[in-house]
Amino acid sequence: MELFKILNKNFKTLASSKLILKEMEQIVSFAKFKKGITILKETSYVQVIPLVVSGAIKVFKEEENGNEVLLYYIKPGESCIMSIMAAEKNLPVNIRAEIEEDAELILIPKDKLWNLRKNFPNWNLFVYELFNNKFEEVIDMVKILTFSNKEKRLMEYLHKKTVLNNSDTVYKSHQEIANELGSSREVISRLLKKLENDKKVQLQQRKIKIL
Repeated sequence: MELFKILNKNFKTLASSKLILKEMEQIVSFAKFKKGITILKETSYVQVIPLVVSGAIKVFKEEENGNEVLLYYIKPGESCIMSIMAAEKNLPVNIRAEIEEDAELILIPKDKLWNLRKNFPNWNLFVYELFNNKFEEVIDMVKILTFSNKEKRLMEYLHKKTVLNNSDTVYKSHQEIANELGSSREVISRLLKKLENDKKVQLQQRKIKIL
């Protein structure tokens, strides 16, 4: 699929500029990654900026005890605002990024960002929109982790996952969910069993169907 069709489908702010399209045709590359691959580690330096064409990327922080704190998902039509900021400043990132679902990415070399920011207003608009959207997602996640009771927190998490995957089924183990919600496997298993008894979910091995 040619670049214009990809951008026009998922990145309309970028596709609306013929100049930036011409520039990107010269500098970008394409890559495919399988689920579970780590594409960015904490304290590493960003080399490329990913634009997600399909699939999803999970962005999170790892605590010293091994627990994860989920920040946001990068979906088709989006990029990683924290990677962009770190690359612009040439600083190491303090996040971890992992392929959540098999993904196809457009990759922009870090050394091309300055030119995009300086010469292409549509790129800056895309970054501003991205920052606003991801900031709201982080605030939503903070609300889920901080203010919700555990059962409500779990249901909100499951609903977010179904929207992300465009499916009524979440393919996660109890331990993986516990990691992302900063809880324990025992607590998550108990809550899921209660939700199943309440006819809200159906449990199978590494599979949770929302009813």
